[in-house]
Amino acid sequence: MRLALALVHYPVLDRSGESVTTAITNLDLHDMARSARTYGAERLFVVHPVAAQRALAERIKEHWVEGSGKRRIPDRAVALDVLSTVSSLDEAYGALSSAGREGVEVWTTAAASRGLPVTSYAATRARLAQATRPVVLLFGTGWGLAPEVIADADVRIEPIRAAASTGYNHLSVRAACAITLDRLLGERTAG
Repeated sequence: MRLALALVHYPVLDRSGESVTTAITNLDLHDMARSARTYGAERLFVVHPVAAQRALAERIKEHWVEGSGKRRIPDRAVALDVLSTVSSLDEAYGALSSAGREGVEVWTTAAASRGLPVTSYAATRARLAQATRPVVLLFGTGWGLAPEVIADADVRIEPIRAAASTGYNHLSVRAACAITLDRLLGERTAG
């Protein structure tokens, strides 16, 4: 199984449903890289069309992988080493397969199903175990992935829901990433 993650900053939605580009957040990079490394994802792509934002992500990575951050907290270097910056989803797909989009399975996550069919975590775990192409799991920033990204997905994983409904469902992308990875790759216990 080859699994990569993509933190998508464009195209994503704002609160009014418009397609926008969001800014890179330092905490997202750190926490998602740590989750990626913990669960064995080979890459965490930071997808951003703005060169200055990609440069920011590269500076953060460099500080922790090669700079003084590595000397102070070596474990962070191991985590952030999985981080790769790309300008588009197509660039991420091309990094995983010479066939580009056709050579990878694209999976999305979402806080809501938006009326599209979704796949349960149990079925998604089984599919991941049998995957013959690299899988790239997309996480949207802002108010979620744009509709065209979700429509292009091979798998749309069911939304994360708490057992007791509070009526509130707006997890940070880094929390959603950790929960999703644990549901897909975490240790299964009886009970």
